[in-house]
Amino acid sequence: MKRPIIAITMGDAAGVGPEIIMKMLIHRDVYERCKPLVIGDAKRLRRAGEIIGSTHSVQPVAGPQEAAFEFGAVDCIDLDLIPADLPWGELSSVAGDGAFRYIERAVELASANEADAICTAPLNKEALHAGGHIFPGHTEILATLTHTPEVSMMLMTPKLRVIHVTTHIGLIDAIAKIEPGLVERTVLRGQEALVRSGIDSPRIGVCGINPHAGEHGLFGHGEEEEKIVPAVQALQARGINVEGPLPADTLFFRAQRGDFDLVVAMYHDQGHGPVKVLGIEAGVNVTVGLPVIRTSVDHGTAFDIAGTGKADERSMIEALNQAIILAPQRLAGAQS
Repeated sequence: MKRPIIAITMGDAAGVGPEIIMKMLIHRDVYERCKPLVIGDAKRLRRAGEIIGSTHSVQPVAGPQEAAFEFGAVDCIDLDLIPADLPWGELSSVAGDGAFRYIERAVELASANEADAICTAPLNKEALHAGGHIFPGHTEILATLTHTPEVSMMLMTPKLRVIHVTTHIGLIDAIAKIEPGLVERTVLRGQEALVRSGIDSPRIGVCGINPHAGEHGLFGHGEEEEKIVPAVQALQARGINVEGPLPADTLFFRAQRGDFDLVVAMYHDQGHGPVKVLGIEAGVNVTVGLPVIRTSVDHGTAFDIAGTGKADERSMIEALNQAIILAPQRLAGAQS
């Protein structure tokens, strides 16, 4: 079996990223399915390993060519940006800058085909800004670094997949930004991602903006008819299996029941809320539309438990699993 190289970014060093990575890498089957390469800080990973009781060593390497990819030794491209005494669970501009630098290096590797996918541990937006990098989050950083004008965030759980038309902007701004072209492009990105993952004709449900999807003008000011209906009609004319706009409350229920393969949410909380109710530990964030493959945990840095060893690695494992599934699309003669 060919094992893809997955570049795993450490995230914010003051958060749970180092711990959940070390916890993930004590699972032997990870090494059977991929070649994990952490980009971060070797000292911090060793400390995280001590906290969780891992006996794995951490081996600094300059790049994939030096990595052994063997169970028991964590290969790390060590950028050596984090002081040994950095406190856990506290906002740090140094950690924020480091989180950005790890992503930057991962994009370089993936763009040069030295890594087959990127899997990211969480960063802290306030720390990121304090470190001099003014981005709303991972999605926008990756779009900028890859010179991609427009991407979408897709959240995935075992029962539900949700792609967002808008994400990290205020609700009033989100409604203003939504227009038929953006809705249509978002659906097409989701359609392509699901087809690549093996779903030949995805069933796609599109949320309305207002309660009851406006109920024919009873709620709102005609946003559904102006912003969503033209996009759905254009997509249906192209043969896309899409329905909407539908009331969000019933659409999410129907999707987790199995009626739809993908839900198109109009704004951040409309999509994030149902996913996180189903279980944040199983959620995965996929950035759709990039020239590189990127998956991530669907939780934050959890400063309240960072450094205690309590962090749950299941979302990190699920994110890695999705990266492995998607990575073969980029493989060309890779060796196991």
